[in-house]
Amino acid sequence: MSRPVGLIVGTGVDSVQLLSDARLSSIKTPFGDVGYVRGSMGDVDVCILKRHGEGHVVPPHLINYRANIMALYMLGVEKVVTTSAVGSLKKSIAPGSYALMDGFLDFTKMRAHTFFEVGKVVHTDMTHPYSAAVTDVLATEMSALGLSLHTGEVYVAAEGPRFESPQEVRMYAAMGGSVVGMTGLPEVTLAREADLEYQTIAIITNYAAGISTSLLTHKEVLEAMAAASASLVDVLRRSLPRIEQLPSSRGDDEHPLDFLLNS
Repeated sequence: MSRPVGLIVGTGVDSVQLLSDARLSSIKTPFGDVGYVRGSMGDVDVCILKRHGEGHVVPPHLINYRANIMALYMLGVEKVVTTSAVGSLKKSIAPGSYALMDGFLDFTKMRAHTFFEVGKVVHTDMTHPYSAAVTDVLATEMSALGLSLHTGEVYVAAEGPRFESPQEVRMYAAMGGSVVGMTGLPEVTLAREADLEYQTIAIITNYAAGISTSLLTHKEVLEAMAAASASLVDVLRRSLPRIEQLPSSRGDDEHPLDFLLNS
């Protein structure tokens, strides 16, 4: 029996429009309750979490990342695709294009970053935080749709909810960053702790401060996401059936997260 594919949607993505027979539900995790939508995209069983909650009410620094990733783990998810609105740190990555990640730089400050705080010391390798297998599927389908796509990029996570200063943007770019957002961390590192095959579709909504010739606004982000919504739906409908069929990366041994669930 196939496992559900996880989808975490961010700013400007309507989770219900993606699924047929969508039904709302919730699950209790050790880190809090999580609401989700479950339904079908074609023949694929999909669980969707809205990163900012219903009505986009939870700011980036207050999202319960641990509860979200734990919920997907408990629902049997092994592969996760997310959407993320980001600013570009490079002139060559223009607004309206897309990026798939290969690494990250974490500049968040006040978030819970690990599942493993009591009872068990676990050090998780972060050499490849983003799934190569999921990336290959997404890149193939996005290229087939003729989308402007950048691969092998580096996600810079800022704390938010404010936008970054021009000085910060220059620093991020000098350190090798490609795009900047507020929600990619600790989401990707927690997914790695849970052995989830994870990749984010980054939608470039604007140039970051100091590169952009105008002041940044959330309205600009929403407008860019609205323009990208039809393409995103096409990408997901083409990609998720192939992602569902990818081999499982999780072994038969008890996972360290099971210790938390059983304690």
